Amino acid sequence: MADENEIQAQPGAPAAVEGGEAQTEGRGPGRGRGNRGGGDRNRGERGGRGRRDDRRGNRDEEQGEELIEKLVHINRVSKTVKGGKRFGFAALVVVGDGKGRAGFGHGKAREVPEAISKATASAKKAMVRIPLKEGRTLHHDGLGHFGAGKVTVRSAPAGTGIIAGGPMRAVFESLGVADVVTKSNGTSNPYNMIRATFEALGEQTSPKSVAQRRGKKVADLLRRGGAAPEVAQADAEAIVE
Repeated sequence: MADENEIQAQPGAPAAVEGGEAQTEGRGPGRGRGNRGGGDRNRGERGGRGRRDDRRGNRDEEQGEELIEKLVHINRVSKTVKGGKRFGFAALVVVGDGKGRAGFGHGKAREVPEAISKATASAKKAMVRIPLKEGRTLHHDGLGHFGAGKVTVRSAPAGTGIIAGGPMRAVFESLGVADVVTKSNGTSNPYNMIRATFEALGEQTSPKSVAQRRGKKVADLLRRGGAAPEVAQADAEAIVE
């Protein structure tokens, strides 16, 4: 009988043990899955913060204003090496907003697109404000000199158009000037012509800036030219930078 009881008890014991193992295994994987889930959520939060920073930077870049880009000149140079020739490119670009701001830049690279992108980025950093008369022409004549390049810029009445050639035309088109007469003497090097043109434009001043610097009114400056007080006042009110 004892042997029979032992035999009956033995099958029950393994069953209890198996049930315990089943419960243990059920709890173990459950906790493991929960830990893995928590880790994934933590990584997702960190990754989400990184993506938000990237999107914020893109939005800042997309909010920039539209600019007029003019490719003035591309120069190719070659260097002879042991295996053959290695080519490089240099680009000169003029950038403007068409509303009185313009700049130029120079970039070098092994490929043309990369050189143009470098020159464009440099031009955007070097943009300057030029006062315009009625938003279409210059306030007064100007002279520019750089190296062997000499340029003359003159204001013109409405309907004249841009009388300029080569690199100088690109500058005035990107600047937003509609009527101007120019003349270039000396070198035809586009780099020196562009620099001389910007030197001439840098000397441009408006009646409002001169009056403010001298502590006077625009009508007072116009009256010194012999105009009647009423005419001078009307002209001063009609001046638009």
